[in-house]
Amino acid sequence: MATSSISGLASGLDSASIIEQFMKLEALPQTQLKNRITSQQSVVTKLQSLNSKAALLTTKAEELAKPAAWTGLTGTSSNENIGITASSTASAMSLDVTVTSVARTHQLGFATAAAKTDVVTGASTQVTLDRFDGSPLTVETGDGTLQGLVDALNDPANATGVRATLVSSSSGYRLMVESTETGAQSDFALTAADGSALLGGAVVRAGTDAEIDLGAGITATSTTNTFTELVPGVDLTLNAAARAGDVATVLVQRDVPALSEQMKGLVDAVNSLVSDIDSGTAYNATTKTSGALAGDAGVRALRQQLLSTVFPGDGTSLADMGIQTDRYGKLVFDEEAFAAAYEADPEGVSARITSGGNGFAERVRVVADAASDKYTGSLTTAIESRQSGISRLQDDVDNWDTRLELRRTTLQNQFNALETALAQMQSQSSWLSSQLASLPSYSA
Repeated sequence: MATSSISGLASGLDSASIIEQFMKLEALPQTQLKNRITSQQSVVTKLQSLNSKAALLTTKAEELAKPAAWTGLTGTSSNENIGITASSTASAMSLDVTVTSVARTHQLGFATAAAKTDVVTGASTQVTLDRFDGSPLTVETGDGTLQGLVDALNDPANATGVRATLVSSSSGYRLMVESTETGAQSDFALTAADGSALLGGAVVRAGTDAEIDLGAGITATSTTNTFTELVPGVDLTLNAAARAGDVATVLVQRDVPALSEQMKGLVDAVNSLVSDIDSGTAYNATTKTSGALAGDAGVRALRQQLLSTVFPGDGTSLADMGIQTDRYGKLVFDEEAFAAAYEADPEGVSARITSGGNGFAERVRVVADAASDKYTGSLTTAIESRQSGISRLQDDVDNWDTRLELRRTTLQNQFNALETALAQMQSQSSWLSSQLASLPSYSA
């Protein structure tokens, strides 16, 4: 319980201010503890940032260290109307492609125009769809009108395999019906139930298969405009603008730009982590202060380990494939040198990067993982250790709160006792003075 102080009632002293000055002196050890907590929290924040970047670097390096990351191929085409897709099972290859025909739907355009409400199915409300699979289908139109016919052909429940469209003309609507699938086998006929022609008969545009000529007497056909597995792992697609006579050279080759971009990303991630370490350990000559991590030998060791990954340890370097250190202590990546080296010896370059040969990416992964592992990482354990230290310091600060409160109470009690004693003495002095003043005076 707090004790009230009697500030200078008898002595005239500002005891409250005196007590505050005493308390500031008494609180100096606690203030030093609080400053240490602030300093340690700053260190923990820096370490946590480094740990996050090291974990991200681990992930990047792990992906690039996998041999599978270096087997990817990409397909390119010299004609935008002829596309190519290469899967992981493809092999490097080159094909010259000439489009002989594109896949089209089977289409009927009926000659006679009619109103939507006109009955067009003859004596019956049914029509016969003689489909490409050789099984005639009877379709009930409901009322036999043009609109009823269109609705029945398009009804998913009827599973007609065709779609009907009404095209406006000066004398009404003309009916167009086409197969939902492409290919030569998509043909069909549409007649009244008794076999007679509908709407004056139809002009036919036959469905066709897509066909390409690969040269040397080799052709390929497809009922769609996609040639799936044209060669193992490779699909070729004719887009909507493709026409007979289009030619293209299609290539399946190693995806050097993608690999180069991944390598650059890895080098950038290493440099980013190194830059943060430099920032945290640097000395500012202007302010004459050091970074929060200036005294952390573990962080400095991590920097050196990261930069050392560029050296395989056998007396060689990675300079011939575009990776080396500069005079500022950072890694540099020459994309052109890397591409040239990879084109010349893809297996050799990948072996010097991947885990199979303890390559560069694998060395980076080992260093970054040793720092950021969530259980045993050097940065992780450093963070946990400092957080434990902060917790102990905070306990000491809390204990000082209790100690200082007791000291304040003691000082207040002492000053209150002083004021009380002085007040009593002043009261006695006044009484004695009054007694003396009341005594009779005697003259000689």
